[in-house]
Amino acid sequence: MPDNTEQAWVYATYPDLAGKRVVITGGGSGIGAELVTAFAGQGARVYFLDIAEEASRELAQALSRARHAPRFIKCDLTDLDALKASFAAIEQEAGGVDILLNNAANDDRHEIEEVTPSYWDNRMAVNLRHKFFCSQAVIPGMKKRGYGVILNFGSISWYLASSQLDLYMTAKAGIEGMTRGMARDLGRYGIRANTVVPGAVRTPRQQALWHNPEEEARILAGQCMPKRVEMQDVAALALFLASNNARHCTGREYFVDNGWYGA
Repeated sequence: MPDNTEQAWVYATYPDLAGKRVVITGGGSGIGAELVTAFAGQGARVYFLDIAEEASRELAQALSRARHAPRFIKCDLTDLDALKASFAAIEQEAGGVDILLNNAANDDRHEIEEVTPSYWDNRMAVNLRHKFFCSQAVIPGMKKRGYGVILNFGSISWYLASSQLDLYMTAKAGIEGMTRGMARDLGRYGIRANTVVPGAVRTPRQQALWHNPEEEARILAGQCMPKRVEMQDVAALALFLASNNARHCTGREYFVDNGWYGA
């Protein structure tokens, strides 16, 4: 029988996402760029924040013929003043944010003995802190409208106790606690909050920095299904969770990892 999973990727269509105002952090490359592509393809009004200007402008240009051309805003998310200014600009231009995807992160490797207080602070700023303050920026408008979706992106790494990622895993574990708290505090206002937990996703960065035959074999052996998770798989889950089809899904972690963890 033919393997239909190898056919050209086509996303499911969620009509309720058309026209929604969507903000994606770290949208210039990797999973973030695929999220921008996927939501723009649904007819959403996408704003994406990133510090990588060249790649982000190339992405915006490539998607310029979408129903609503995605809008790139350069922003260093570790600079909270710049973060607040970026969201204020989006609020003024779009009139609010319906869906926030807190995707931006960096999985820098390190040894425990090498960690300094300043490096600790930097890793928390890169991987955790901005997710809270981006959410804080959009919540008042969501409350006022009685609707909103916040998707925070976690990682399978801390479930697997991955090596040399202590601070990254600390931040990613914290994201899940933060998300559950948001779901509890905001649910009464019609705001949903969930964590997307990707497995070993085949991104250009991961392929360039960490890919080798031994790593590939280790990943495939650990998964229930012997195929790699692609960026589109993560975006497909995000589309569903952002849509009204997931209207009763909140306060949970949703894995896309080929059964690597827990099976």
